[in-house]
Amino acid sequence: MSWFESFVLGLVQGLTEFLPISSSAHLRLTAAFAGWHDPGAAFTAISQIGTEAAVLIYFRKDIARILSAWFRSLTNKEMRSDHDAQMGWLVIVGSIPIGVLGITLKDQIEGPFRDLRLIATTLIVMGIVLGIADRRAARDEAGGKHRAVKERKTLKDLGIRDGLIYGCCQAMALIPGVSRSGATISGGLLMGYTRESAARYSFLLAIPAVLASGVYELKDVGEGHVSWGPTIFATLVAFFVGYAVIAWFMKFITTKSFMPFVIYRVALGILIFILVSAGVLSPHAGESAG
Repeated sequence: MSWFESFVLGLVQGLTEFLPISSSAHLRLTAAFAGWHDPGAAFTAISQIGTEAAVLIYFRKDIARILSAWFRSLTNKEMRSDHDAQMGWLVIVGSIPIGVLGITLKDQIEGPFRDLRLIATTLIVMGIVLGIADRRAARDEAGGKHRAVKERKTLKDLGIRDGLIYGCCQAMALIPGVSRSGATISGGLLMGYTRESAARYSFLLAIPAVLASGVYELKDVGEGHVSWGPTIFATLVAFFVGYAVIAWFMKFITTKSFMPFVIYRVALGILIFILVSAGVLSPHAGESAG
């Protein structure tokens, strides 16, 4: 992998990680369209450490408060009813599904799941799901002529059941094209949470999963065409770009609809199917060398 490739892929990772359009799919597609080797699951997981570092800094006050309350709750029974302490446990509970499936499906994640036809399918299907969830949230928030405004849930309403459902939604993102934020936000909206609450928990929930995955994949750097230098450079680029994107996205979702992302996902999925069907793009482009 050249330094230019690592810069472009780091830029793509930073731009797409927090948007509901799938960063892993875009890394795979960028390489395929450019005629580069598939960067692979290891490069994707490690570059995500950069964007998760952006999450740690952006939500540093929330994270510090949650960690402090959680650690105190281990020895202080009274603290166990504290919302921040409970959030710590809910992040742990919500991380179980992706941890189990990530290890179980490792071979599929690094192989069959990177087929461009599967990525196109997940882009379209999950785009439609996000659209339905977004419309339901908008209907509840706006009400109507014969329908009262419906109050949506916040993170204070989050329990073990909803935490596990969030976790299962996050685990779906092991398939490129699903999108970690897209799946968890869609799940949250369908369960009745506000856009801001669904996004906030989605980003907090991703921290242990992404960091653990990135550290686990460190052993594979240096194998094949991906080396340490370009990987670290891409991770740094992803951090700086990702921080700017997450700041923008958290403001965007408070007043805007997810429909632009829905349209983009569906259009991109259709385009991939057309290019693969026409023979312009191989569904396994770059895989043999990646």
